[in-house]
Amino acid sequence: MHASTRDMTTKFYKTKTASLKPNPLQPSIRFRSFFLFSQQQTMSEPQNPPSSSIDPFEFLKIKLNADGRSLTRNYVVPTVPPSPDPTHDSPPQPALSKDVPLNPAAATSLRLFLPRPPPAPPAAKLPLLLYFHGGGFILYHPSSLIFHHSCAALAAALPAVVASVDYRLCPEHRLPAAYDDALDALLWARAQARDPAQADPWLRDHVDFSKTFLMGSSAGGNIACFAGLRALDLDLSPLKILGIVVNAPYFGGTQRSNSELRLVNDRILPLPANDLMWSLSLPEGADRDHVYCNPTVADTVHADKIGRLPRCFINGYGGDPLVDKQKELAGILEARGVHVEAHFADDGYHAVEIFDPAKALALCDNIKKFILSATTQSSM
Repeated sequence: MHASTRDMTTKFYKTKTASLKPNPLQPSIRFRSFFLFSQQQTMSEPQNPPSSSIDPFEFLKIKLNADGRSLTRNYVVPTVPPSPDPTHDSPPQPALSKDVPLNPAAATSLRLFLPRPPPAPPAAKLPLLLYFHGGGFILYHPSSLIFHHSCAALAAALPAVVASVDYRLCPEHRLPAAYDDALDALLWARAQARDPAQADPWLRDHVDFSKTFLMGSSAGGNIACFAGLRALDLDLSPLKILGIVVNAPYFGGTQRSNSELRLVNDRILPLPANDLMWSLSLPEGADRDHVYCNPTVADTVHADKIGRLPRCFINGYGGDPLVDKQKELAGILEARGVHVEAHFADDGYHAVEIFDPAKALALCDNIKKFILSATTQSSM
């Protein structure tokens, strides 16, 4: 990770930590209104949730606009432009990057990352990694500094060509809009594979589409899972999905897990912020036992279809409020016969790899081994 990136992520981390100082005052009117709204929408939930003085709107730096359907986002994390030209790349980046359109009607796009320098022929072509960023479905873009640099580092280290999807955000576009955009990304990749003459040169010259992987962090991990399920209904040939990589995937339920209760005031993902993001993302009127949120419900709805998923890599941390649900997901996949490589550390916290270079390196190394194993198995 570059020094400038460490400086920005350190500033972001301090901002998050500072926002979690106990507030001696009563929760804001906006916070009380949110919980009233949540109780009206989720009457099956316990009526005495763990107490917290955190205002989730302030914590997330968002404001619900007067229309009730859109947000004003006061981003702490800056955005960065792509770096497609190696001759104007200062300081040098580990990967070149550029933006390409995805679905003009939905105003979606992708940011492509190509290792620098790219492999020269006749070197073997690289895997394709379709990446979905985190942010609770409501925040960030592929151009957000933390995700731009993560994807650039992944592309260089694996190596692979990474296509980071700029999916539509909630609540302006509630779920399943992000899943629809993930499907668009898969169809885009298939079109690139089927028509090399019209394909982007980076993909035409450097990608082996028979070695495609889906990857996501946090909410992006959720999207990667549902993209994998949708892909089972498609003929993607000659593209082939060899695996799904999810890091700290974002799932929940109306019944509080032990890790959620233990980490109510977590410095990265406190329970009020978690609840708010789900209330802004799920379909109108749905609670957290919706199929998009609760893996046990998804298991009931999708049943044997889950067993057709390719091998899965799941990474999680003991200090993440979501870790119990992540382990539940791993258990469901294994019970359905999916090959699962689970890495659950006792330490760490949600999105720790953004702030801790050692954790980022360990995660990257494990993903690299997973991809190598999957590609080796596919060629046997």
